Amino acid sequence: MDLKEFFLKQKTAIRGRTEQVVALVRPEHMDWRPEPGALTSGEMLEHLWVSEEGVRRVALENNFAYYQTRVPEGLRATLAGRDLQRNLAELARVHRETLAAVADFPAGVFEEERVYEPLGFRRKVSIILFGINEHEIHHRAQLMTYLRMLGTPVPEAIARR
Repeated sequence: MDLKEFFLKQKTAIRGRTEQVVALVRPEHMDWRPEPGALTSGEMLEHLWVSEEGVRRVALENNFAYYQTRVPEGLRATLAGRDLQRNLAELARVHRETLAAVADFPAGVFEEERVYEPLGFRRKVSIILFGINEHEIHHRAQLMTYLRMLGTPVPEAIARR
């Protein structure tokens, strides 16, 4: 199994668990945040797919448009405040597009480097893409915590004995 195959397999598995968690989000959760300044549940959902789409474009298209907004203006500058159903649909769309785009790219691209000097950015494509997976796990865990704080039982991925 090469890095590309491993990425695709890992991404698919990670998204399976994310789908279980986001299915528990309700419209009334969208504006909730645990403290002032924290992301709302809705912002977190939107950030997951907006970020994935932008970061994928860095890795596969050498397109830094997402970071050109995100870095100087902050995370919220990339968000539009979409509703729950739109965020869930976009999350699914972006996931499918990421899988298809990576599957279509030659495995050798994983060793290429993407550089954008104005932001001091220099990373291999493989690191950028695997960062998408790590980022999703991070925000999924945050969302699980939010849901638990709101009284929504979120089962563990692995049953405890």
